[in-house]
Amino acid sequence: MFSLSVLLLTLMLLNSRLLISAETVITCDGNVQHLSCDTGVISVRSATCGRTSSLICSVGQPPSETSNTKCSVDVPAVSKRCNGLRQCELNTQGLAPRDPCYGTYKYYTTNYICIPAETSVICHGGYGYLKCEYGKIQINTANYGRTDKTTCSEGRPSSELQNTNCYSPNALSPVSKSCNGLESCEVFATHTVFTDPCFGTYKYLAISYFCLPPGVRSSLVCEHETSVLNCDDGTIISIQSANYGRTDGSTCSTGRPAPQLAKTDCYALNTQTVVASGCEGKNSCSILASNSVFSDPCGGTFKYLYILYTCEYK
Repeated sequence: MFSLSVLLLTLMLLNSRLLISAETVITCDGNVQHLSCDTGVISVRSATCGRTSSLICSVGQPPSETSNTKCSVDVPAVSKRCNGLRQCELNTQGLAPRDPCYGTYKYYTTNYICIPAETSVICHGGYGYLKCEYGKIQINTANYGRTDKTTCSEGRPSSELQNTNCYSPNALSPVSKSCNGLESCEVFATHTVFTDPCFGTYKYLAISYFCLPPGVRSSLVCEHETSVLNCDDGTIISIQSANYGRTDGSTCSTGRPAPQLAKTDCYALNTQTVVASGCEGKNSCSILASNSVFSDPCGGTFKYLYILYTCEYK
């Protein structure tokens, strides 16, 4: 039996109806947007800036600034800053990558869910220990930097806490390589491991992760790379879920421009069928993460292939 976390993750990958409800937060331009999860961590499904209704955020605004209701632009900064956190505050002033409609008073609309996950925060220079009582670690998000003024702030001068837009471009990869598939692991929060994204700012390493049940394995490769699935001798592959697309703004993002990461509700509906046809019942297999294999579910978006599978006895 799958744990709830894997079941929910699988449903997300297949774009099915979630067992957890989605929240939509609307914030008028210039105000602070608040996202929070009572349990689990934030996973942004979509975030836009613009105007699609003449009524929302219209109080005190002249009709000329609320009449354009065909105005929208994706805001990838929301998922980048909030995914994997339990709470997130965003000053919307200048948050959008561009102004989608000059002269129109805009608002921000963010749709997100709370997904079950463990979290760990390690202040700069410290060691952190990730552990799963049951199952194996699967890293969800990782950032070495600073996104608020309070975390790891004790005893630090104010000047070292002001930059809250500080993100390491390569944090996810080393943490994933060190921890994925293990029952426990140790990570070191230092710029000798991660690129220093903001000199003079006191940083910390924030991680969210899942505990995959025993026997469940995963594979994640970026677009144009090959996913290789392997089972021990005497066992064969059984595909549990798979998606070729993009469901967050951080995975496989290094060196990619923001427009290629903005769409986070991208699902190739034929992914599981294609992967199963090439891998189900085999001891090992390889699948290329490519539009030529799965078709292109979202043009202009840089995608990745994520597979959950088990190894069953013949």
